Amino acid sequence: MVRPTDYKLLHGKPDTTGRKLATGLGWFSIGLGVLELVATRALARALGMSGSEGLLRFYGLREITAGIGILQSKDPTPWVWSRVAGDGMDLGTLATHFTDENPNRENVGIALLNVAGATALDVYCAKRLSQTNGAPVQDRQRSGKERRPDYSDCTGLPRPPEAMRGAARDFKIPEDMRTPEPLRPWSGGSTDISPQARNKAGNQKPA
Repeated sequence: MVRPTDYKLLHGKPDTTGRKLATGLGWFSIGLGVLELVATRALARALGMSGSEGLLRFYGLREITAGIGILQSKDPTPWVWSRVAGDGMDLGTLATHFTDENPNRENVGIALLNVAGATALDVYCAKRLSQTNGAPVQDRQRSGKERRPDYSDCTGLPRPPEAMRGAARDFKIPEDMRTPEPLRPWSGGSTDISPQARNKAGNQKPA
């Protein structure tokens, strides 16, 4: 289920009203989809759509998928818009059966009003979720400029490179990091060996 922190990360600010509305629409979508799957034949008869049971089952699966998407995704906005598209399909299907030849024309009219109300709610929720600081989320994501900090001028150095050149010339190795005194004659190339020690080490013969 969508969490406030997830939505805030994606959109820059939380919209608790839009999120709560989206959650409610998600559960409504699942319930409607289950009804269309379980009571397919009864709905078909009530709407005068006998023979269109397969289409009603497809619409039921669509509703369940949209509901699960709304409840499980970090950003429910695309799924709410998918509900808007599904509402358009429902309105078109019902409109084709809202004819004088249909004996259940009144039931179809009631269904049209209900779907129209749900469509208005879906559109309102989708637009609310899509708006962040007055700019559509899709435009912000396409631009890619919202959360991409510019590191082009970063070098990782505390000072400019010119000021860092030669900074370690006066560095002296601490005493505790130098080669122990007894081992210095054998530490070839060590900078802390005196010339006398080097000569002495060179004149020594292995035992």
